[in-house]
Amino acid sequence: MITRWLGRVEYAPTLVAMQRFTDERDASTPDEIWLLEHPPVFTLGLAADRAHLLAAGDIPVVQTDRGGQVTYHGPGQLVLYPLLDLRRNGLTVRSLVETLERSVSELLRPHGIEATGRRDAPGVYVGGRKLASLGLRIRRGASYHGLALNVDMDLAPFSRINPCGMAGLEVTQLAQLGVPGTPRQVGEALASGLAGLLPATAP
Repeated sequence: MITRWLGRVEYAPTLVAMQRFTDERDASTPDEIWLLEHPPVFTLGLAADRAHLLAAGDIPVVQTDRGGQVTYHGPGQLVLYPLLDLRRNGLTVRSLVETLERSVSELLRPHGIEATGRRDAPGVYVGGRKLASLGLRIRRGASYHGLALNVDMDLAPFSRINPCGMAGLEVTQLAQLGVPGTPRQVGEALASGLAGLLPATAP
């Protein structure tokens, strides 16, 4: 398993890079986890209803090829993209979703915070507020896109959308929950925990 910190990178070229990696990989390609932040951007899933984009304003909107509805990415949010061979890891789409959700829950457990997933609305929630959004694409038996975990960011842009298509859904972040760390620090801990949860992490 290779973990890469990419820093703050634009959304569109990162999407192209994920697609290229997925298309060019073969059975011997090591899995990778990309950790990064994006500048402000709203992204729409394949079947997203634009009615959930209430007021984009000056924030760019990108149509993408993941599952899910509309979400927001911005500085102070950790984005984790798991580029995994599902067959080699013995994963289904459902079990990958659950593993990603569990990695966040396990990260918060030492802080006494109970975080849960929802089968009807993938992501991680604390006290009914959404802490992390989740959207995936599977192509050629491999995953891309992934998890966006709010660390310490401006949450105001979430009021311009129905997060993940859910009107009135409140969001939260690690800073509000008293969990310290920068996106990079949180990301490296999360990636390590995720690797430990995967059935196989090497070709």
